[in-house]
Amino acid sequence: MPRNGWIIVDHHHCKGCGLCVIECPKAAINLDLESLTPHGYHPAKLINGECTGCIVCAIVCPDAAITVYRSATKL
Repeated sequence: MPRNGWIIVDHHHCKGCGLCVIECPKAAINLDLESLTPHGYHPAKLINGECTGCIVCAIVCPDAAITVYRSATKL
C-alpha cells in the first residue's frame, strides 16, 4: 500500500527557486504561477496526489520553507 503524503509551503520563506520541483521523484510539485508570496515570488505547491512523503523536497529547500506530512498506514 503506498503512503500518502502532502506538503505545506511557508509562503513567507519560499523564494520560488524550483529546486523542489526538479528533485521531486513523483513530479508532484510545481510553482504556482497564479499566486505570489508576500515577497513577490511564485511559491511551490502540490499539484497531484502522487506525493509519498519522501521529504526530498524539504531536504533540498535552501530556505526550509517546506514541511512534509504523511499519513500513517497499518502493516
